[in-house]
Amino acid sequence: MTVQNAKPMIGYLATGILVLALLRFGQSIFVPLVFSLFVIALVGPLQIKLQRWIPQLLALLVTVSATIFIIIAVGSSVTWGFSKLGQWLFVNARRFQDVYVHWTDWLEGHGIAIAGPLADRFDVTWLVGFTQGLAGRLNSFAGFALLVFVFVMLGLLEIEAFGKRLRSPAVQPQGMRMLHANREISKKLRRFMLVRTFASVLTGLIVWAFALIAGLELAAAWGAIAFTLNYIPFLGPFVATFLPTLFAIGQFDSWQMAVAVFVGLNLIQFLIGSYLEPLLIGTSLAISPFAVIFSVFFWSFMWGVPGAFIGVPILIAFIIYCEQSPGARWIAVLLSAKPSDDDADKAST
Repeated sequence: MTVQNAKPMIGYLATGILVLALLRFGQSIFVPLVFSLFVIALVGPLQIKLQRWIPQLLALLVTVSATIFIIIAVGSSVTWGFSKLGQWLFVNARRFQDVYVHWTDWLEGHGIAIAGPLADRFDVTWLVGFTQGLAGRLNSFAGFALLVFVFVMLGLLEIEAFGKRLRSPAVQPQGMRMLHANREISKKLRRFMLVRTFASVLTGLIVWAFALIAGLELAAAWGAIAFTLNYIPFLGPFVATFLPTLFAIGQFDSWQMAVAVFVGLNLIQFLIGSYLEPLLIGTSLAISPFAVIFSVFFWSFMWGVPGAFIGVPILIAFIIYCEQSPGARWIAVLLSAKPSDDDADKAST
């Protein structure tokens, strides 16, 4: 590579690093903004349809009220679940502590030196504090949600006017490309969230039934947590599997029962997440599993829990915009989970 060819690459790399730094340090603004765009993509078509029958402000009220109700219902389920776990830990701390000490002594008796360092950092007090702190952080999302809905209301009021501006001759051909991309993003995100919601409800119900059959306490709480965390790919199911296994150790004082709970919950997550969801979504959202995992971990590193939730929708939007650009279509092909014959046909025309 010559020096002249290297200069643009260095410039692009430097620009990318600066943009990522801006997104990281400006997350207090960018996270609510991205979430609001995600919500607008989901409920925007409903707002447009309602405006054909009722006044715009009334349609906005109906759309926003329905959105708030759904989000509060989902958020309350995980908050309630973790609150129940915190109460259970507080009441049963002595029993859990005895089991923990017994297992620590057993590990030390078999020469596993890691048990000592763990005893200094991981105990029941830490676990109670972690669970209660997590529930408290979930309750503190009220300010974040308020800012999101301010953006959502402003965006919904302008959605039709923005569409008209994209159709303006002054912004062509980029305007029509953006309009088509936005429609495709909205369509695919609605399908993604519909399937994800169905899978989350099914996961929550099956986990609740499994916990009842296994005799695990707080079965309803485990179902509520599994339902909500299933919206976060990979990380959410891991937490929803790890926590019941940990609590099974404290409740039953049996590693065999803990293994049975762990295997059963993983089997549930595997059948629904790896078989049922791809079957329902079909090829319209076929994305490379590596790209999905990277997106979840990358955006969780950038923005924490909200980034883990919004990572896959961001990836979907990115792929669709790449598909709309002839120069970037190859990126969409690489991120796809299947060979793109359609893209090859488009490239040849």
